[in-house]
Amino acid sequence: MNQPLSAVICVLNSKYIHSSLAPWCLLAGTDAYCEKGITVKIIEGTINEQIEKVAQRIVAQNPQVIGFCCYIWNITATKQLIRLIKNQLPDSIVILGGPEVSYNAGRLLREESLIQYVVSGEGERPFALLLNAIFKGEGVQNIPGVCYRDGEQPVISPPYISAEEPPSPYTQAYFDALKGRIAYLETSRGCPYSCAFCLSGRCGGARFFNVERAKKELLLLANSGTQTVKLVDRTFNANRKRANELFGYIIEHYGMAIPKGVCFHFEIAGDILDDETISLLATAPIGAMQLEIGLQSFNAETLAAINRKTNVERLKRNIQRTVANANMHIHIDLIAGLPYEDFHSFAESFNTAYDLKPNMLQLGFLKLLYGAPMRDNPKEYPCEYEQTPPYEVTKTPWLSFEELLNLHNTEDALERLYNSGRFRRTLEYLLKQGNQSPFDLFYQFGQFAARKGTERIPLDEYTALVFTYFSTQKGIDKSVLRDVMVCDRLATISTGKLPAALRIEDGNLKNAVKALEQEEATRPKKGIKRGVALLYTENCAAYADYDKKNPITGEYPLFKILLDGGPASVLL
Repeated sequence: MNQPLSAVICVLNSKYIHSSLAPWCLLAGTDAYCEKGITVKIIEGTINEQIEKVAQRIVAQNPQVIGFCCYIWNITATKQLIRLIKNQLPDSIVILGGPEVSYNAGRLLREESLIQYVVSGEGERPFALLLNAIFKGEGVQNIPGVCYRDGEQPVISPPYISAEEPPSPYTQAYFDALKGRIAYLETSRGCPYSCAFCLSGRCGGARFFNVERAKKELLLLANSGTQTVKLVDRTFNANRKRANELFGYIIEHYGMAIPKGVCFHFEIAGDILDDETISLLATAPIGAMQLEIGLQSFNAETLAAINRKTNVERLKRNIQRTVANANMHIHIDLIAGLPYEDFHSFAESFNTAYDLKPNMLQLGFLKLLYGAPMRDNPKEYPCEYEQTPPYEVTKTPWLSFEELLNLHNTEDALERLYNSGRFRRTLEYLLKQGNQSPFDLFYQFGQFAARKGTERIPLDEYTALVFTYFSTQKGIDKSVLRDVMVCDRLATISTGKLPAALRIEDGNLKNAVKALEQEEATRPKKGIKRGVALLYTENCAAYADYDKKNPITGEYPLFKILLDGGPASVLL
């Protein structure tokens, strides 16, 4: 009779708030396919905690086999963790899996002597069968997706793609471990696209799980205590009818079987949205859903080069329509470093994307992942990139090293000024009066802020940087700028306190506060904090009560009242 086998599955998440679905999928696979006598536990950590502490938690289990889920953000820390564990458990068997190792198993097996196996592709069945083989002392040659050494020579198996629906990972143990963190839901695998920079297209065509299973798991996660359920389907609306059924299910049950306040995040292709879907999404409760739409670029030559077929005009119209509904957070992505995208072309793509008025515009940088066609075909896609994770592109025939470096400063300005939602009115004023394109504004301010230093800068100091820089720009009235920045501050920061750069000591502020308290229409509600400030260019007071934040914009309603005692009205 075989001796019991103890195994641990470990993953290092990027942050505590992020849970991980992969180890629970693997655990479900072991429950479904492993022999009796094999016990498997999950240990999660983060890349921000001391690796020694994670190692101690693993060693305390005294496992004979340890599996690691590997991604670009955790592979370096994972290798450090393996070395620590092997020092204390030298006879333990180490197995790696995940997207970061599925397409470079040969290199890992040649260079990393502490690693015994790599599971390439989908892991539920291969990982379980590998544990069975170790448990029974059998060979692993015929296990799909398992890469190993034959003496010193790596033996590589192609990535495993399952033809069957995987077992559900959502056990009571999963929910006990979730503890309110972001939850992830998978209702399909594979992708209908084959973008040259992405791995999803190499995972087979889109394969959809049973829609009733998706509904059941959607309800389980919605009632788990989490505030966010992220759908990890690569293109959720690839099957329009099915997507509409699930969208409709959320809308129908929201506020009842689905607790109010839970938000569902979907990654979709914007150009394949049709009128029926857009009309359906328009009926969703405010804040119930958010959409992430990958644009990559608006350059037709670039899109063709990366095998991304996109109806650009339809994409723009559909984004405008979903944004106009104002009931869900719309997130769109651009990628810097793609082929045929030079500085001027990227600026045009940026301006086009910005004019669509998404709630978030992410400026990302191309990363050449193992297994991605762009990495595998350097002649077709010539570029220089970092040799260590995350393999970010540093130079292309179209973008210089300096230009890409400066785009990182642009990204920093975009994140702090636009994506934070804290300077909405300020940006509207600056773009209207300053005679600059959106790209020029973020690019030029980004360079200025980088010279001053923004790492770990407090919000008040950053606000002062913004005010100092833009108040001297052509066409900008310093007094008006101060007032619109005050309005942004009141509407987004619930302390109600202005930073020193915007504060003006004025006894009339007390009079304005009293005037607001005396009128029934503007009297503050008991127990609700309020922020009040004077706006000198409009001869009025602005105020915000911090009780009803807009779930889409993150703003509190802002009002103004004329200092001559006129009626209060919404300040748009």
